[in-house]
Amino acid sequence: MSRAAIIVGPEDHGRRMTLEEFDHAQVRGGHLYELSRGVITVSDVPGRKHLQQVHAINRQLYLYQAAHAEVIRMIGGGGDCKILAEAFESERHPDIFVYKTPSPDSDDIWSVWVPEIVIEVVSPSSEKRDYEEKPPEYLAFGVSEYWIFDEPKPQVTVLQRAGGRWRTTVLTPAQTITTRLLPGFELNIAAIFAAASNP
Repeated sequence: MSRAAIIVGPEDHGRRMTLEEFDHAQVRGGHLYELSRGVITVSDVPGRKHLQQVHAINRQLYLYQAAHAEVIRMIGGGGDCKILAEAFESERHPDIFVYKTPSPDSDDIWSVWVPEIVIEVVSPSSEKRDYEEKPPEYLAFGVSEYWIFDEPKPQVTVLQRAGGRWRTTVLTPAQTITTRLLPGFELNIAAIFAAASNP
């Protein structure tokens, strides 16, 4: 006999739940849901500035992918993909996932398919999670690089795996992001932050 589906809504913000329960739960639309260390976090859908930055990052990544299809296999978003950090009882939905490997033929894809790069665009409600909670989870999951775009500061924090820990570099809008994972790629940071102000 199948068990009744768990329904999660905005009123469940702060409710404790196991990762297994949350992973199989149905969520009510209109909000974003993550499981943060065994606690449900409900956020509003980000606004225009957030969307325009995510779009501007994706534009540069897709242009690179078009010319280097052998390097990037898939680019996904938080509504398409997820990270199941079992050791932390967390389910995360980064703004952008970059995969260099093909998707595995598995029913449990999100606990085994590891993106090489994950990217977050900081919102006021996500700052603590993006800077404090997610780095150790992404490191434990096997992510190679984690980029945090913070337009109000304005800066990008680039975390790169080195010897089982993160090596942190903070970049300004005058700089570009380069990575050994994407040979020849240079991400124009100024263009991302400028997109936040576009009408």
